[in-house]
Amino acid sequence: MHLGAFYAWCMLLRDGDSVAQTLHSLPVTHTSGMRLMSMPLMQDRNLRPRVPDAGKHVAALVPIHRDAKARIRVFIVDDEHTLRESCATVLRQQGYDVTVSGRGQDAFDLLKRRAFDIVLADLYMQQVDGLALLRAALETNRDCIVIVMTGNPSVDSSVEALRLGAFDYLPKPFSATHLDVLIGRAVHTLLVARETRDQEARRDRDETPSDRITLLGTAPAFRQAVELARKVAATDASVFITGESGTGKEMIAQFIHQNSRRSSREFVAVNCAALPEGLLESEMFGHRKGAFTGAVRDKAGLLETASGGTLFLDELAEMPKPIQAKLLRVIQDGVVRRVGSETTDAVVNVRFIAATNGDPEAAVAAGAMREDLYYRLRVVPLVVPPLRDRQEDIPLLAEYFLSTYWARHRGRGEPAPTLTEAAIRALCVHPWRGNVRELQNVIEHVVVVAEPGGAIGPAELQLAGEATPPSGANPASLISTLLEESYHVARERITAQFERQYLTWLVNRAGGNMSKAARVAGVDRTTLYRMMERHGLQRSHTAGWVIEREPAGEAPQREVAHSTL
Repeated sequence: MHLGAFYAWCMLLRDGDSVAQTLHSLPVTHTSGMRLMSMPLMQDRNLRPRVPDAGKHVAALVPIHRDAKARIRVFIVDDEHTLRESCATVLRQQGYDVTVSGRGQDAFDLLKRRAFDIVLADLYMQQVDGLALLRAALETNRDCIVIVMTGNPSVDSSVEALRLGAFDYLPKPFSATHLDVLIGRAVHTLLVARETRDQEARRDRDETPSDRITLLGTAPAFRQAVELARKVAATDASVFITGESGTGKEMIAQFIHQNSRRSSREFVAVNCAALPEGLLESEMFGHRKGAFTGAVRDKAGLLETASGGTLFLDELAEMPKPIQAKLLRVIQDGVVRRVGSETTDAVVNVRFIAATNGDPEAAVAAGAMREDLYYRLRVVPLVVPPLRDRQEDIPLLAEYFLSTYWARHRGRGEPAPTLTEAAIRALCVHPWRGNVRELQNVIEHVVVVAEPGGAIGPAELQLAGEATPPSGANPASLISTLLEESYHVARERITAQFERQYLTWLVNRAGGNMSKAARVAGVDRTTLYRMMERHGLQRSHTAGWVIEREPAGEAPQREVAHSTL
């Protein structure tokens, strides 16, 4: 790279980055092998640095061993020769294995043939754009970290790239330190993913029971939410979960974490409405000794605890605006400054999942939530339906809670009571304003006072409030699946949904005993097994409950912690 190109790159990186001028201290190599003298970067005091305390100090907060760097394959795709070659120079000097391309079609063809660990791709290129390169990279290597660069950033393009699986969205120009820190965070994500795979392989080899969450329910709206959660789990995209109180938002967040490449690290939950502003800031960001009365030692915050894993921000709309601004900086750059600190204390690599039981867009309109924070976290919106919209799941959930709490609260060997048909009908027409959490509490109360082997009727449930009329003759009506479909499509859909619900109810009611289930249904066991195979169901070998079959390529679940909240 000639001297003029290097000078132009210095101009590009004039982000006020006075110390990290990783380029400033790095020699640049000519194609002939001669070295250029390092040149100071242009300074512009009117430009604030994107990364605070930028420099070797910040880069050092993402320690990656040089041997690990040498095994990381980086592919840089940009039609700007100066930027492309200068990025490559920085990363090669750091020890990474770097490949470059200036043509979209050539890059696309190479991505189809060869797997890379990290890809930096310009969004707007001729022939093949950055989003096509993103898809190709992930098809070849699902663990590939793709960073989309652009000189024309916008909310729409950033959200689209992140939804498609991009690790980050990098507006130009950017500093050398910013590039170094971002790549360090990407490498950390790769190392955590490998750690997770090794952990799962050991568990599979040692036949250790899995503690993965299985979400019970067959209602179409709920299954749609679960399928979306499963899809987004494979990415690092931020998720914004909405739903009424008690619908199971945190359980969905845990499901996403446990099915992600971050599952070997911590899942940390923060209730933003439960703590006052000062305490919430200290809990999230940590504090320095002497920062306030009672701060007798340095303390890392929950953001640092969750590094490598997932941070769940419950009731985000209740978070004070000053903390929202500070959180946005962490989401953008990954840098954490503790309360009372004058320097950057940590660089974190966190996957964010947020939730609220209200209307987030109304909170943005009212000024309670920052719009830029909302759109940064709402890469994938996910809605958890209330229990009244999944009435067909009420008997299944009630039976599960009954068996779970009976085993927890009562002595071994005591026969569990059963819910009468009248009790089940009463449960199905109850309004459930507290959703699944209310149902859970009702059944737990029944378990505490019920007699072993007895029958539980409507009176024992002690349901408060007026019943709501069912949507049809059957409380678990399938009418909602009809919509505007043709007769044959609607019939097929109703038949499939009926079979799935009937199988789940039948096998769970029989306690997983397939012979007993076949006798109750009046069919042979082979017919039941064929139906379960057709609908993607399997029987838990430990609990006896029907659960969703694991997708191909994933380790089988030997034991499952069934959860619904």
